[in-house]
Amino acid sequence: MLTAGPTQLISTEVWSFTITPESGQPRRWSWTEMMALPSEEIDVDIHCVTRWTKLGTHWRGVALDTFFEEVETDYAYAMVHSYGGYTTNLPLEDLVGGKAWIVYEYEGEPLHVEHGGPARLLVPHLYFWKSAKWVNGVSMQRSDEPGFWEGFGYHNYGNPWREERYAGD
Repeated sequence: MLTAGPTQLISTEVWSFTITPESGQPRRWSWTEMMALPSEEIDVDIHCVTRWTKLGTHWRGVALDTFFEEVETDYAYAMVHSYGGYTTNLPLEDLVGGKAWIVYEYEGEPLHVEHGGPARLLVPHLYFWKSAKWVNGVSMQRSDEPGFWEGFGYHNYGNPWREERYAGD
């Protein structure tokens, strides 16, 4: 398992997810509130920048579209935040439109902490470093700024079909 730091041990009693739009007025969901939202079964292939692919993975989670129904933003970019300080940047259009979820089950079991449990972001159409483990929020941004790995030379977008691994690919 690749991580940018130590495994984050976050209980569902303290876990929360926050979207902060340009108004500065955050919208926060507790674990209980997230579990009350409609969930989806997600069957996707996942791709790691280190060149492995796993076909036919099965997840359960809440679409980012559901969270963004309660948030107004005109900004086109997002910075995803995780417990432990990890960040990754994404265009908003890659978080909505049925393209991304906050997932809490993998293969019918609660998401294991080493895989980002209790909840992680899932953005399967991009390399897996964009699917932040231990996710806890999204901050909307006027312009695209690099996240953790992007700041160390990873590609700003990370499309596996274009092999966008490093800046300049």
